[in-house]
Amino acid sequence: MKSLNKTGWLLACFALLLSAVMNVQARSLPDFTELVEQTGDAVVNISTTQKIKSGHMNLPEGIEIPDLPEGSPFGDLFKHFFGEGGKGMPRPQEAKSLGSGFIISKDGYILTNNHVVKDADEVIVRLYDRRELKAEIIGTDERSDVALLKIEADGLPVARIGKSEELKVGEWVLAIGSPFGFDRSATAGIVSAKGRALPRENYVPFIQTDVAINPGNSGGPLFNLDGEVVGVNSQIYSRTGGYMGLSFSIPIEVAMDVAKQLKEHGKVSRGWLGVLIQDVTLELAESFGMSKPQGALIAKVMPNSPAEKAKMKVGDIVVSFNGKDIERSSSLPPVVGSTPVGKKVPVKVIRGGRSQTLWVKLGELPDKDEQIARAEESKTTSDNRLNVRVADLTAEQRKELGIDGGILVEAVGDGPAGDAGVREGDIILRIDGELIEDVDDFEKTIRKLPVGKSVAILIQRRGGPIFLALKIPKSD
Repeated sequence: MKSLNKTGWLLACFALLLSAVMNVQARSLPDFTELVEQTGDAVVNISTTQKIKSGHMNLPEGIEIPDLPEGSPFGDLFKHFFGEGGKGMPRPQEAKSLGSGFIISKDGYILTNNHVVKDADEVIVRLYDRRELKAEIIGTDERSDVALLKIEADGLPVARIGKSEELKVGEWVLAIGSPFGFDRSATAGIVSAKGRALPRENYVPFIQTDVAINPGNSGGPLFNLDGEVVGVNSQIYSRTGGYMGLSFSIPIEVAMDVAKQLKEHGKVSRGWLGVLIQDVTLELAESFGMSKPQGALIAKVMPNSPAEKAKMKVGDIVVSFNGKDIERSSSLPPVVGSTPVGKKVPVKVIRGGRSQTLWVKLGELPDKDEQIARAEESKTTSDNRLNVRVADLTAEQRKELGIDGGILVEAVGDGPAGDAGVREGDIILRIDGELIEDVDDFEKTIRKLPVGKSVAILIQRRGGPIFLALKIPKSD
């Protein structure tokens, strides 16, 4: 009997302990109900209308649609292709789209995405109380995908602005928007990564989350657990057009800075350094005498750019900009772009294996980015040490390419150059830090190359400079 009581007591203790653990686990999971109630009214639905002309075929001069009986299928067919009256006049049609946004001021300023309102002839904002108001587009910025709208209203609920810099990977976040037109839909998840660089999106260090974002969520807010907006939901990675676990948001600091400039100046100015950069691979790090790969490797310095005036050189590796560490090449453009135009800032570079600090006065980013095209790979054979066939450039070729020296790669075979990624049609500009003016320079330089050690080779490929890591095998 005493043993039974003892067993019962132990079971009771275990049950209490299990209950306590479950309560702790339950409390560790966030309850979003209060958060949605506090923040939902500041989120708006945005619908746009774009008038497009539908083209019709023109009938020959003097010929009109024949007088057919009313309701005749042939009459409808003629009208479909040639328009009313047979004159071929296009009839305007309307394209509609949906998105989200959030209120940032009591007098009606609203943040959303540029792609939500792009080319719209009319923008309608639906508020939490079901009012629908026509919005004015104050300004848009394609590079950051941010747009600022204004509606005529007062005393509106305003979203509280937080700091995305304080976000930590793994932290809970909440999105509210209108996916597929379903107003005030709330979805939650965690921060998957910070500072993500996306193709053709150089000036936004995106917040990556696994929050369910779908078409219609664009422009809506991303909240932290304190009910503060930390991002603007902008893009999804998807092969189907729907949510697949990869969502990207614009950091709120970037969006608010863009909104301020759009409100005050109608456009956005960004700092400009004037360099083309690439990542530092393990092999390139070795060739530059670095203990580990880091920073942004300068492959080209633009003429008359702030970088050129600051004596920055091709082959410099930017490891710090204005006091901020640059771990990857993708980290540099957002930092430069967010720095005020005209400000003089310190830039720490690795040059020749040594660290030095340069001072750069930033210019303003030009309206159009320089695009770098990729050449297609081709294979052939040759007989020299690197197994490439090279030729001097003519004066006309150099003038067309905008370079003073360099040699043309006519063919690439199996060997060190091919292994490094050199391709037919590339222009070799430097090898191991040595300028290559002509074929004689090339032959002298490759004879001196160390065996079994990576060296940097700078090529120009369809107008864009690229560093590659070249290594002469020990069996050579």
